[in-house]
Amino acid sequence: MPPVPLCPCSSGVRYSQCCARYHRGQAEAPDAEVLMRSRYSAFARREVEYLWRTLHPEHPDRARSHDEIVRELRAVAGSHQYPGLRILDRRLTDEKGTSLVLFHARVFQLGRNLSFVECSSFRHDGTGWRYFSGEALAPGSLSKPMEALTLADFPTAAGAGES
Repeated sequence: MPPVPLCPCSSGVRYSQCCARYHRGQAEAPDAEVLMRSRYSAFARREVEYLWRTLHPEHPDRARSHDEIVRELRAVAGSHQYPGLRILDRRLTDEKGTSLVLFHARVFQLGRNLSFVECSSFRHDGTGWRYFSGEALAPGSLSKPMEALTLADFPTAAGAGES
């Protein structure tokens, strides 16, 4: 019997029971962390329309052509491998309606390690949670071990999500 494919979001759950329902439009992610996981999984599974759909209306890429953004996302998703995601910290919904998720995304291209740590902000648009903005750093540029990072340690977490 072949192994059951686990979700690329590193939840430990089968893809069909995890992020697939969000990618197919059968459900909205219930919070920012689940949206973050589903977006990472979408890169791994090349679900570029989902990546477009889950951009916040105020994200700068929304001012660009849908076709152009989807083409760029398809190129990036198709040329990279996404072996795992680790959520480091989160702050769900502040007084401005912004949620923050600090994560380590493992990403490789042709054997080169392009992994990064990012503090992403998410906002609800009335339909669902959407990716609003993010600030990424290479793991080697961090002042402490990645495993010990919290939002309080991340250089831009205090201002993340501000308009």
